[in-house]
Amino acid sequence: MDTSLAPVPLPGQLGIAALLNEQARAMRRALSLPRIAELAATTRVGTTPFDVVLEAGTHRLLRYRRETPARYAEPVLFCYALINRPYILDLLPEKSVVRRYLEEGFEVYMIDWGVPSDGDRYLTLEDYVCGFLNRSIRHVLSERARNDLHVLGYCMGGTMSALSAALDPDPIRSLTLLAAPIDFTRRETLISVWTDRRYFDADAFFATFGNCPAWFLQSCFLNMNPLQTFLGKPMGFYEQMEDPQFVTNFFAMERWINDNIPVAGETFREFVKKLYRGDELVKGRLHLGGRRVDLGRVACPVLLLTASNDHLVARASTEAIRRHLASTDVSSVAIEAGHVGLVVGGKAQGVLWPAATRWLADRSTPAPQGSKGGPQT
Repeated sequence: MDTSLAPVPLPGQLGIAALLNEQARAMRRALSLPRIAELAATTRVGTTPFDVVLEAGTHRLLRYRRETPARYAEPVLFCYALINRPYILDLLPEKSVVRRYLEEGFEVYMIDWGVPSDGDRYLTLEDYVCGFLNRSIRHVLSERARNDLHVLGYCMGGTMSALSAALDPDPIRSLTLLAAPIDFTRRETLISVWTDRRYFDADAFFATFGNCPAWFLQSCFLNMNPLQTFLGKPMGFYEQMEDPQFVTNFFAMERWINDNIPVAGETFREFVKKLYRGDELVKGRLHLGGRRVDLGRVACPVLLLTASNDHLVARASTEAIRRHLASTDVSSVAIEAGHVGLVVGGKAQGVLWPAATRWLADRSTPAPQGSKGGPQT
């Protein structure tokens, strides 16, 4: 078709067309408000069925139900952080780390630390690691009649998983660390600056509040990237509010981000003083239960999952564990994402978790044929 004689729109006509297009989009946005309100009320998170198989105080051990027999003999235990709620690992069906491991063929368990009460303010790292984390490992091994299992730890949960593996390496078949702070010598994040003794008195904070309040943690996270929090995010929502899937994802994330819980005060103080300031883990000075935590005892396969834009845990902090391990099988997968995007982002679901589950499958034992593979839904 000869288009040489087609009329060329004048600049003014282009401006009018753009104005009319934006007016039409504004009308569609307005018409989508009832649907947005409905999605805000009906979006559900953490929908993968599970059973509570162990409880102690506020802590629970969850066992996720399988729809098919497990393909691998070793179960996977997720050790979540002490901050926020663990359902970020099972946010939505299409953004669920839990479901990715179930689909790969593993039995999946997860620790939910619950919400510490005022009476829990004196709980220590030792209480968490040598207490319920250790009990959970023993329970999973007993329930599955196994001598070993895989452990995956996220953020603070990754640090605690590394502590547990260093204290008692025998039952750990593999260790996956997801954005886990290990080496605190470099001041690459705002948290490292804010916890500096020149700016933050951890002892006075504990004496005043007991548990680290949820509102304090929330304000810290929101102010790490204020432009994105208070400008970029609402503008992004406005631009895509016509897309039901985007709106569902947005409300799921907002629920988790604002579903804050306190952290046991003494554990928070220990993290600040012994790890962020003292860097006692990599220096070999950290003791729990009267024993020195020696990362050199960890000889199992280790997978390090990190994000290039993580403003909470620098990649170097996680990767630094390499030089302290006895393991000769250490792998890394890094993607361009943030701390939470590492779990629920598009690249995480499309690249990171397929690679992580394949890595684990390659280091697992096929389940005996005819095995029921655990509880069925």
